[in-house]
Order: sequence, then structure tokens, then C-alpha cells
Amino acid sequence: MSDSPSQQRHIHFITGKLAAPALKEVVVNLADEIGFAFTIDILPITVAALMTPKWIKRHWQIPSQATEIFVPGYIDQPEELQQATSVPISVGPKDLRMLPDSFGSDQSMLEDFGRYDIEILAEINHASRLPAEDLRKQVARLKSDGADWIDLGCSPGRRWDSVGSTVAMIRDIGIKVSIDTFDPWEAKEAARCGAELVLSVNASNRKQALDWGVEVVVVPDRPDDLDSLLQTIDFLATQNVPMRIDPILEPIGMGGPVRNGAPSGFTASLQRYSAVRKQFPEIEMMMGIGNLTELTDVDSAGVNVLLLGICQELGIRSVLTTEVINWARSSVRECDHGRRLVHHSVQHGIPPKRIDPSLVMLRDPKLRPHSDEMFASMAAQLKDNNYRLFAQQEQIHLLSAGLHLQAKDPFELFAELLQHQQSDNVDASHAFYLGYEMAKAMTALHLGKQYEQDEALSWGMLTQAEKTHRLSRASRHRSKPPSGKTNDRENQKTDP
Repeated sequence: MSDSPSQQRHIHFITGKLAAPALKEVVVNLADEIGFAFTIDILPITVAALMTPKWIKRHWQIPSQATEIFVPGYIDQPEELQQATSVPISVGPKDLRMLPDSFGSDQSMLEDFGRYDIEILAEINHASRLPAEDLRKQVARLKSDGADWIDLGCSPGRRWDSVGSTVAMIRDIGIKVSIDTFDPWEAKEAARCGAELVLSVNASNRKQALDWGVEVVVVPDRPDDLDSLLQTIDFLATQNVPMRIDPILEPIGMGGPVRNGAPSGFTASLQRYSAVRKQFPEIEMMMGIGNLTELTDVDSAGVNVLLLGICQELGIRSVLTTEVINWARSSVRECDHGRRLVHHSVQHGIPPKRIDPSLVMLRDPKLRPHSDEMFASMAAQLKDNNYRLFAQQEQIHLLSAGLHLQAKDPFELFAELLQHQQSDNVDASHAFYLGYEMAKAMTALHLGKQYEQDEALSWGMLTQAEKTHRLSRASRHRSKPPSGKTNDRENQKTDP
């Protein structure tokens, strides 16, 4: 055990032999920074991830001065442990380097996280061209991803004769429907069969809108023509037609270069949204954010969050998005996460940072490298030929009993491994496993992500859980599994 000077708060950390040096390194710094006493209980097991509550209770030694207990992050039934002691138990993170994140955060600020007040209209482009079953599946997926409305995109110049039955079919799925058309017949037929919103209305079709009996989205005759927008708003208001206003978001570059210092294109359109909101503070507004995500060579998540932030601050309570271009294929899910993030940010008056990492997909929020001392300590402690892989600071590290290899190139690392005596346990299955893991490690290094052996890389909301791939007993021949985890239970009784 290791102790710091006695203080009122005393945290008892439970770990295994391999993780103990790294845990001590983290805890010493944390105790210094926050101010608490600690003990580290190193139980007789190599890998802490293999501990069970029943086994821990047979081996732990809780000091009388302990006020809190932290157990490894792989413990999934802490209540069984809590029944055995009156000292409060917390489950730490699976990666002990994330332990500092468990201290000092104001959890009360996150208690209401998840609320939102922006609706998502998910547009299905050229819906009339899709077979009914394909359309049904797409609607179900978009609804599951967070869409509040399905917007049926019509094809200009080609009347959709079956629009009414399609609207009715989608309504039966249990989601609201809007119709995206300037054709008065399509709009009226869709409204008759259950559509509750028509996109869009301007001078060309505002008179016919009086007959539809549903809410409409008002747009200008041209994006930069605010006067035409105001005229249509006034016309519909006098006839008591419910509406929401969309001044039209223009793609970047569409306004051409700056002339006489006046903004154009995307920037000018943002100013129009602000001006309209100021003039009509009580009327609902909408922003077609797909105009930017679909027409900009950039992953859509960041763009969606930025535009949702603008909508949240301006009180624009609905956005129209679509998923046509491949880089925007998850836009509805991104908007669902993003609207919660910006709502929490604006409501609490804080930046949208360290709240929810779901949209941090390309790179990880923070990297936590191991120290050189930790690698040296681990290599000295290991007593088997199972291989532990790490990736940090442009290097892949491979550790085994008395062995620590590192290289930038996984091919060089593997070639060096084969030169060592332990390499007689690298059969075809083992080599495939190491190659797979090192490919993940290289991806992590290139993108700035945290690599953990036998764990999926984190892709935010796109992360796919990964099964641990270890060699079976029959395929090991003279070796043990590469991860060093499967057999540790067999050695628990003989470990010192």
C-alpha cells in the first residue's frame, strides 16, 4: 500500500498488479491537486479487468480511515460490494488515466442535459421516385435517428399523383409529415391526407395556400429579397394562415466577392435571419441547414452544431436537413445530439464543451499517454509471453515478459518481434490478431485518438461496440492468448 499525508478525505483505490504503477502515478498527482489522502490496495491478480465483486470481497483490505472506495471500471455489479461495507463505493473509468475526470466536475449542471426545443425535419429527396417499401424503411430509420417530421421532397415538373396515399402511409408510422412542393395540387392533396406543413410559400402560390388549411413555411421570392418575404408574411397574416418563416440559408460563396464592404451569400443570409427574428419575435422560424452541409466539402457534424447554435440563440425552433451526400449521411443523428448540446449551453450560459462527447468523432477529446516509467515497470513485472499493445506519441509499443519494443511502422515492429525468442508463439491466428490491433493503433496515431487494446476506437455517436478477439485454447499451441487476459483467472491462486 501507498499513503499520502493524512487528511480528512481518504480514498481507497483497488487495482491489480499490472495497473498499480500507472494508478499510483495518476493518484499521486490527483491527490496533490485536489487534496485527499489515499491508499492503493493491490490485489493478487495481474489484470484488474478480471476482478469480480465476489473475488474482491475475499481479498480487499479496507483501512479504517477510508471515506470512499474506488473500484476498477469493469466492475458491473458494485451494489454487491456495497452490501459488504458502509464506505461509499464508486466505479472508476475503464481507462484509469481518465480518473481525474471523475473528480471536481459539477454534475448538477448535467442533471437536465438532454432537453431540447428545436424540431428536426428530415427531408427525403425525390420521395416520389422511391418504391413504397424503401420509403417506409427510410422513414422508420429517420424517426429512430431523432427526426420529428418527415419532409417529402417532390420532383419539380413531375406531378406526384399518389402523394396523398404516401402521406397517409407515413402518418400511420407515427410521425408528422410536411410536403416540399410549389405545386398547389400536390400541397392541397397532401394536406387533405394528413400533411401538417407545406414547404414553401411565396408570391407564386400564397393565394392557393389559403385553401390548404395547414401551416406553411414562408420564403422570399429570391434569397436576398426581404421585401417579398415581408409581403407574403403580411398577406398570410391577414388571412390567419399559421406560418413559420425561413429567410433561406445560402451556401458559402453564392453571393460572390464582397462589394463596397457589404456581406453577401452565407454571411448576408445569417444577417437576414437575425433581422427577421428581431422584426417578428413571436412568429416561428425555420432554417434549412442542409443548404450548408450538403454543399460544403466538410464533415457535417461540426457544421450542424454551429448552425443549431445560431438557431438556439435566435429562437429558431425548427431545422430542415437531409442526408444525400455521403459526408452528411448521419446528419439527423448529429442534429439530435447537437440540439441537446446547444440547448444545455444556452440555458446554462456556458460553452458547449466537456458536456457530451457524442459529436467528437474524428479525434478524441483528450489523449492520456503513459509515462516511460510505466512501460519500464510493466515490462519488468510481466511473466508471460502475451503481448500488450499501446499507441502514443507516434509510436506503437509492444510489451511482454522482459520485452519492450517500439516503432512507428507496425511492419518493422512485427519483424523485430519475430527476431526474439518469444516469437515462437506467433502462429497464423496470433499474427492476424496482432495485425488487426496494430492497424487500429495506427489509425489512432494518425487521427489523434486514444488506443486501448481489445477495445473499439471511440467514434463518438458512431462508435460500434467491439467484441474482444482472443485466441481460443485449441489454437494456442505453446502460447497463451495475446491479450494476456483470458488465462489470468487460472493463475489467480498461484500469483504472489
